[in-house]
Amino acid sequence: MQMGNDNLKDISEIDKTIHEPSRLMIMSLLYVVESADFLFIMRQTGMTWGNLSSHMSKLEGAGYIKVEKEFLERKPHTVLMLTDNGRKAFEEYRSMMQGILENMNKDINQ
Repeated sequence: MQMGNDNLKDISEIDKTIHEPSRLMIMSLLYVVESADFLFIMRQTGMTWGNLSSHMSKLEGAGYIKVEKEFLERKPHTVLMLTDNGRKAFEEYRSMMQGILENMNKDINQ
């Protein structure tokens, strides 16, 4: 059982910004909703405030998410949503991962 060199090359070309597990959770959540607030994402992912904030900054810096901050009843409220570039990048990531896994399965079963 040997994995083809093309599979290894494909793996090395995965979008590492998305591939990091915490950022993958954030992107996955935002992919299926129009937007989500900071506390919802924090609860769903189990991340701490600081950890989520750090990953959120990386995704925003990459242009994958948009962050809107407002005040509701004098309390800060932060809402995250995927940008068009973020949605496209996530779809490409998913497609690439599916292809890699399918090719690995073919390699193993040959």
